[in-house]
Amino acid sequence: MAAYWVWLVAIVGVAFLPVSFASLKDIFTQEIYALISERYGEPARRDILKWNKLLVELESEDVDEKLFEVNRFFNRFEFVSDIQHWRKADYWATPIEFIATGAGDCEDYVIAKYFSLLELGVPESKLRLMYVTALKLKQPHMVLAYYNTPTSVPLVLDNINKRILPASKRRDLAPIYSFNGQGLWTAKSMGKGRKLRGKGSMKMWDDMIARLDEVIEGK
Repeated sequence: MAAYWVWLVAIVGVAFLPVSFASLKDIFTQEIYALISERYGEPARRDILKWNKLLVELESEDVDEKLFEVNRFFNRFEFVSDIQHWRKADYWATPIEFIATGAGDCEDYVIAKYFSLLELGVPESKLRLMYVTALKLKQPHMVLAYYNTPTSVPLVLDNINKRILPASKRRDLAPIYSFNGQGLWTAKSMGKGRKLRGKGSMKMWDDMIARLDEVIEGK
């Protein structure tokens, strides 16, 4: 059996995501734009406006167009490690922080794409934030997986290989586990694998959501 996208890995001590989060529509207000401009500068405000414009333009498009354009929009930002960018070993940026600073690491690309596609009406059940091993780089990595049906081979949205490809064609990636607001799954046989946890919390995710809520609340 091929090694790519078929690993079954036991995850110990990991609990995952609260289901609810703020709607992105709450972000696109004049008050929030003013706050972003004050905190990050006018170029950041313009980039957030471009994000809003993208979501408005894609609202009535089919899912393939949404995947393509969202993937392309965020992949133009610079990859920078958390240590360089945030002076922290691990930091999950909100989409606003990612866009406003113009850089981030793999988790930041994935989180921004995930939130954007949810806002565009892509069902949460079809999206997975997936931890993988990037085999050529020999390091942990995160991608966004889209499942057209529960048994489909997922499409992979990635910042390393910017083409959206089926997981079966990403032999450079070995999956470890995936998650979304509905729970945590081990990676198995191109699919969702075995569900490990249905509810719970995780500090990195919770911290990111809290920062997003603070912006929405004008803090």
